[in-house]
Amino acid sequence: MTKKKSISASKASLVLFLCQMISALDVPLDSKLLEELSQPPTITQQSPKDYIVDPRENIVIQCEAKGKPPPSFSWTRNGTHFDIDKDAQVTMKPNSGTLVINIMNGGKAEAYEGVYQCTARNERGAAISNNIVIRPSRSPLWTKEKLEPNQVREGDSLVLHCRPPVGLPPPIIFWMDNAFQRLPQSERVSQGLNGDLYFSNVQPEDTREDYICYARFNHTQTIQQKQPISVKVFSMDSLNDTIAANLSDTDVYGARPVTERQPVLLTPTGSTSTKVELRGNVLLLECIAAGLPTPVIRWIKEGGELPANRTFFENFKKTLKIIDVSEADSGNYKCIARNILGSAHHVISVTVKAAPYWITAPRNLVLSPGEDGTLICRANGNPKPSISWLANGVPIAIAPEDPSRKVDGDTIIFSHVQERSSAVYQCNASNEYGYLLANAFVNVLAEPPRILTPANKLYQVIADSPALLDCAYFGSPKPEIEWFKGVKGSILHGSEYIFHDNGTLEIPVAQKDSTGAYTCVARNKLGKIQNEVQLEIKDPTVIIKQPEYKVIQRYGQVSFECIIKHDSTLLPTVIWLKDNDELPDDERFLVGKDNLTIMNVTDKDDGTYTCIVNTTLDSVSASAVLTVVARPNPPFDLELTGQLERSVELSWIPGDENNSPITNFVIEYEDGLHEPGLWHYQTEVPGTQTTVQLKLSPYVNYSFRVIAVNEIGRSQPSEPSEQYLTKSANPDENPSNVQGIGSEPDNLVITWESLKGFQSNGPGLQYKVSWRQKDVDDEWTSVIVANVSKYIVSGTPTFVPYEIKVQALNDLGYAPEPSEVIGHSGEDLPMVAPGNVQVHVINSTLAKVHWDPVPLKTVRGHLQGYKVYYWKVQSLSRRSRRHVEKKILTFKGNKTFGMLPGLEPYSTYKLNVRVANGKGEGPASPDKVFRTPEGVPSSPSFLKITNPTLDSLTLEWGSPTHPNGVLTSYILKFQPINNTHELGPLVEIRIPANESSLILKNLNYSTRYKFYFNAQTSVGSGNQITEEAVTIMDEVQPLYPRIRNVTTAAAETYANISWEYEGPDHANFYVEYGVAGSKEDWKKEIVNGSRSFFVLKGLTPGTAYKVRVGAEGLSGFRSSEDVFETGPAMASRQVDIATQGWFIGLMCAVALLILILLIVCFIRRNKGGKYPVKEKEDAHADPEIQPMKEDDGTFGEYSDAEDHKPLKKGSRTPSDRTVKKEDSDDSLVDYGEGVNGQFNEDGSFIGQYSGKKEKEPAEGNESSEAPSPVNAMNSFV
Repeated sequence: MTKKKSISASKASLVLFLCQMISALDVPLDSKLLEELSQPPTITQQSPKDYIVDPRENIVIQCEAKGKPPPSFSWTRNGTHFDIDKDAQVTMKPNSGTLVINIMNGGKAEAYEGVYQCTARNERGAAISNNIVIRPSRSPLWTKEKLEPNQVREGDSLVLHCRPPVGLPPPIIFWMDNAFQRLPQSERVSQGLNGDLYFSNVQPEDTREDYICYARFNHTQTIQQKQPISVKVFSMDSLNDTIAANLSDTDVYGARPVTERQPVLLTPTGSTSTKVELRGNVLLLECIAAGLPTPVIRWIKEGGELPANRTFFENFKKTLKIIDVSEADSGNYKCIARNILGSAHHVISVTVKAAPYWITAPRNLVLSPGEDGTLICRANGNPKPSISWLANGVPIAIAPEDPSRKVDGDTIIFSHVQERSSAVYQCNASNEYGYLLANAFVNVLAEPPRILTPANKLYQVIADSPALLDCAYFGSPKPEIEWFKGVKGSILHGSEYIFHDNGTLEIPVAQKDSTGAYTCVARNKLGKIQNEVQLEIKDPTVIIKQPEYKVIQRYGQVSFECIIKHDSTLLPTVIWLKDNDELPDDERFLVGKDNLTIMNVTDKDDGTYTCIVNTTLDSVSASAVLTVVARPNPPFDLELTGQLERSVELSWIPGDENNSPITNFVIEYEDGLHEPGLWHYQTEVPGTQTTVQLKLSPYVNYSFRVIAVNEIGRSQPSEPSEQYLTKSANPDENPSNVQGIGSEPDNLVITWESLKGFQSNGPGLQYKVSWRQKDVDDEWTSVIVANVSKYIVSGTPTFVPYEIKVQALNDLGYAPEPSEVIGHSGEDLPMVAPGNVQVHVINSTLAKVHWDPVPLKTVRGHLQGYKVYYWKVQSLSRRSRRHVEKKILTFKGNKTFGMLPGLEPYSTYKLNVRVANGKGEGPASPDKVFRTPEGVPSSPSFLKITNPTLDSLTLEWGSPTHPNGVLTSYILKFQPINNTHELGPLVEIRIPANESSLILKNLNYSTRYKFYFNAQTSVGSGNQITEEAVTIMDEVQPLYPRIRNVTTAAAETYANISWEYEGPDHANFYVEYGVAGSKEDWKKEIVNGSRSFFVLKGLTPGTAYKVRVGAEGLSGFRSSEDVFETGPAMASRQVDIATQGWFIGLMCAVALLILILLIVCFIRRNKGGKYPVKEKEDAHADPEIQPMKEDDGTFGEYSDAEDHKPLKKGSRTPSDRTVKKEDSDDSLVDYGEGVNGQFNEDGSFIGQYSGKKEKEPAEGNESSEAPSPVNAMNSFV
């Protein structure tokens, strides 16, 4: 026991008696209390009674004690005072009674052998230690002896004696060879408890010269070796060769042959023996027997059973071991050695004695003056021990008298004690096997109450749980404890409270209203004290959604939920366990806030998962089982038994079902003779079945395999079984799907599905093909053909029925008689056409045709049906002929009428009818002419509305594509539409059929009209078409503004914006912009004049912007948005170039060239000449950039006219209220260089006009910013 544990044990003892505890509740004790109270000495640590020491090391005899005041120490040796001051080799540790005897500096351990006893004394008494017997360890050498070689006949027994030297403590014995390898032991060869090596019978392999016994002395860490022992085993073969020359008849064992012998006990000898063991020790009983064959040992207890859980067998059952023996284990134990020749037995009579052991050890007693008490010392043993008392280490008979005590055998009674009654009493219980010594003090104290629980201690408890409020106290006499709730509350009592003797107040079921302050009051005749503690009740932690049982397939993903509810003042921690252990250290396990997810599940993830939620006050848990399922493992160990000609039994062992029960087994077979490598389905059986009787076919080399199936899927196939070749036999069946169909008018083609290889039942598979004409008294014609699937009979009449049969045969004979089928010889074209063709016109698009059927004999084949050919000859409304497109309708079977749908109205048609068979069609019937009546026309081909004026519109239209009759008129309906899209009154006008235009007058100006237009025949009106148009507001056509093609050229901090505009002149533009993706308001910049470009300045480099262009006074009309991004900020070294002299000179030259270029452009423009772009366009003739004259559609020239010409009068206005540009407006965008054109920072135009090009995709990081001088130079740096 360590020092720490000893101190804790003594403190617990002190607390027990200071507080007179009865219950097992822990009451904390202030350590200061121990320092303040007087206490007799208590031995806390001492050396063992029998203390064997290493003679090479210092001897340390322990004696530690505590008390108040601290005790002093003294020693006796062999019953007399041991004056340590007179022996320089002996010292005592400071503040301790432990002796240190210095052996390593010249002392001899043997000089200090003896019996030592320690006494610890203070003013309140004296405590003594056990008698400590000091003996140095001894490891003597082996005595030299002459060892004769052991010559043994094979099969005899042998004992090799070890006889180790007597040491202290006894050595550990083991046998090894010269290579320091332990000699193997078995039922035949084993080591006894005394160290000897026993051979029940020797074998030739036992011959060796290095049987060495070793003795290990643990205290001195030394090993002693006995001289090697030689053993030579003679076999009977060698003895027969050498006995005559070397041995007399009486030497060794003679030349008798090796014979088996019944068992004989080698140890113990005789039939009975006795054994005495002490209570609590380990009982070891041994029986080793000789015999051939090697005997087997068995143990029994006469008249009883061997004790369960305490009985063990060692040394191949030759040793019986019973641990922790008691008096009940006394009795007769019999060992029985048995082989096939007989048995031997030995009875060991075991007596269990007992050294003294405690029944009731005396315990420290704390009393107040005038109180009574007792010390009880009760022990037992075999024989029964005697009890003697000492007071302060002196036999009580000669100790100073104390009127308050009275000795009564094993009890001391104290009455009306006083402070002078304090003392330490020793109880000694001894018999011939040992003794017990116990110290117990009587401490008489007079102390007012003290409460040791800290003031205002806070207790937090979960609702509906017990609350334990501590009131650890001390006082002498023992104080009385009372509890109050609140400052002015009444004393607590009743069944809702439990008051423990250690002062603790227990509230068995604490509720929310139990919260508050509680006061503990301790009082005795010397005083009173109180202490207040606080109690808080918390809500319990609850798992509101527990993990649930999951079944998941291997390699899937699974998640367990663990959602909790807890007191808001408590901080929970969630821990997940697998099978009550930590989760595997695997990244597949993802622990979330309220769940556990396992990715890519494997079989090892199968188990129970537990969610544990801990707070400082409570803990809850919930578990769920995860079952990982997968397809079963394949079956194995396939075996074929009971092989017969047509059957065999197949058995197998199922593989692991992987947590999903096997539902069935599928058996497949391979025919290694006919189709090697191809597996076929044979049968299947329930999952509980592992054998099946399989039906077999002859002449098949079978191999089988088994596939297990569960709900997850099919296993991999098992390994194939052994092959089994069945015997040949006649075919069991004939070919299937026999047919007779002629391919020509004079033949009969007989076909069939050949038998599969395993269906042949033997070698030499052939077919017997037989036929005869049906309903004619002819004999069967037969032919035998090879293993084919077709035979052609020539010279047959056209389309006559034949009876046909095909029979299989092989080298062993024919299959059963086959069934007959009916076939027909070849077909020919029908001979006659249908007659009496009649047509009945039902309506303008549908007619019904009738005909008489042809005689079946003239069909000359299988009647497929009748085909009606029909085509339109002429449209009566157009008087024009078109390409004739014949249509065909087929009416299957022997029908005599049919419907012709989809005809065109008011048209002339022709038709004829033909009969068809499998060969083709017969001749056509005479053409039949019929006409369809008029129908309603289609919608007019177009409707155009032109020439809008203030009060009129011109309508133009085209006649219907399909008049479907004679047009009688056109119907025009129209009505106005107001700004809210409501329709006005409808006006209808009938127009003659020969008209193609109409001018509507007296309309409202600037009004939108909707028109409905259709044509009529005498049958009715056709579908209508609709259009909308608007009368104009004044004579000048309105322009509906449009801003398009907004383009940007962005630099670092500015961007050039350009656009195209269509609409009224002198529009005032503005540009709105903002950061792309931002919700901030748009920023607005006004464009001076009517320019179609603008420069945005003060932008942030490297930022994406959105931009749009609008026109003032046009009802908020704006362009679509465009997005651009400013360039990144340039490095400081680039900006600094502008301060260099060479750069300034270069920029001046560039500025001069630009100025000259602008002057030239200005002069050419004012001269009214053609733009240079015109010359370029004439050369390239790009139609996309040349304006088209509206009158004749020809391309015009660029002129020096004003930028925005008014539109010509009478120009057509599209119905969508947009106006096309007719002439050049000199847009900068149209003639700008590249995609976006180039501008200076001030927006001025740079470069000459050029032809407008298609937009090209930007390549790489080509700049789209304006070519300012600084930027131009930056591109070179």
